[in-house]
Order: sequence, then C-alpha cells, then structure tokens
Amino acid sequence: MSATASVTVAGVPGVEVAYYRKGSGDPLVLLHGIGHHWQAFDPIVDQLAEHHDVIALDFPGFGESPDVPLGVPNELDSFAYTVDALCKALDLDQPHVVGNSLGGLVSLRLGQLGLARTVTALSPAGFWSPRENRWAVGVLTNLRRIARRTPEPTVQRLSRTPAGRRVLTGTIYHRPALRAPEAVVAESRALRDCVAFDRVLTHARRGTTFEGDVPDVPVTIAWGTHDRILLPIQAARAHLQLPQARMIPLLNCGHVPMNDAPTLVANTILETTQA
Repeated sequence: MSATASVTVAGVPGVEVAYYRKGSGDPLVLLHGIGHHWQAFDPIVDQLAEHHDVIALDFPGFGESPDVPLGVPNELDSFAYTVDALCKALDLDQPHVVGNSLGGLVSLRLGQLGLARTVTALSPAGFWSPRENRWAVGVLTNLRRIARRTPEPTVQRLSRTPAGRRVLTGTIYHRPALRAPEAVVAESRALRDCVAFDRVLTHARRGTTFEGDVPDVPVTIAWGTHDRILLPIQAARAHLQLPQARMIPLLNCGHVPMNDAPTLVANTILETTQA
C-alpha cells in the first residue's frame, strides 16, 4: 500500500516521505537514483516481498515526496538521516538497504553510520574520476532537459513502441524495450517534475565522492556491464576502496538494472540479505 509519513530531520519537523510497502519478514528499504522514483524497483518488488517487508520510498523532492522544508541541511547526509527517520517512524530496526545510483551512495553511507543491517549498492555514485564525473553530470543534465522540453503526448506516443522506448530510456536501460509503456511515461514525468533535481545534482557537480570503508556490515556492490552514466570502470575503484565488499557484475544491464535483468538483480539482493 502507498502511504506518506511526516518525519523530523536534523531537528526540522514536517519532512514528508512517500513510500510503498509490501511483504513480510526482515525490513528491506529500496532507494532510487536522481530523477527517478520508487517505481524504478517495480520489476523486483514482488520477488523481494516474498522474503522481506519491503519499503520503497521517494526521496524528498522526487516522485510523490515534496521537497524538504527550510532548515534541513543541504547535504547528501540529509538523505541518509531522512531514511533513518522514516525507518524509526515505521518501527523498523536496522533494515537491509538497497540503493541505485544516488540511492547506492546513500545506502553505503547508511551502512557506514551503522544504520543498515546489510547494503546492496547498484551502480552507486561517488566512485568517479573528475572526467567521469563531468560525463555523468552532463548526461543527467541532458536527460533532464529533454524530459522538461518533450511534450507528454510525444512521450506517450514514443512509449508505445520498442524503438520509441529506446529513444526515451536507452541511456538508463540496456534493454529499454522491456520497460512497460506506462512506466516510461511515469518516469519521464518524474524526471520532468522532481523539484530537488538541480539542488542534488549540484553535489555531484562538486565531485562528491564516497569516503572511507563500511566496516562490520555485509556489502554487495553490483554494477551493470552496460552502464552509460556511471561507467563500469568505477566498479574497480569501488573494489579497491571497499575490499571486503562482494563485487558482482550485472551482465547486460544498464544504469538502472532492475528493468534489464530483474531476476538477476533480485537474487543478488537476496543473496546479501540472507547470507
């Protein structure tokens, strides 16, 4: 069921977080990337919910969550504290956490803070070189520009054919034809309308990186072999920085791998949470 919780972050009340919840078992929190919404995980939610109490949320300023009120610090750690505040509001004790892209970076930070039982990071941000950072920021900026300038009737028309879905989502998915037309329209709308996009992208433009290790928490880092935004070479850099992490190549997957190989991604997550 879909719901909204109001939580306090950094002493500021009234941070509204929309989330979807399904299943039973140990809690498992899903965190999307910049410009996306919780429905990025739609292809794997049902499989995960067979084993876990799954909570997929929209970060503040994305999807159905309004932006944070004034007073919440403009820093990426605010996302981690927001996730923790939501978990506390839902009486979730140290959940398993899965994140993609921006969500992967936040997931690793939650593990570092001791707020996650396990971490699965899917093509996480924060392991780029300066040149790779410029590439990613440029691609994301262009995707946002296209989403804002393309009329929705055009998006709807393109979404009805595999070729059109390739035009709309070929940058983030390796197999865009697999994406349902209605999902393509919804995520184009989510990218167009997310009010926090520019503010969050500013952190990336400054070259924000993940620092340190994630001690005492089982970590899996999985990278799409056809990621066109955060290039797969960054997986090697992540492995050097987090040598205890389990490293998994996601064959024939793009930046958002849940669409390209849902069973592979779900199994990768479950291997981490059930180890």
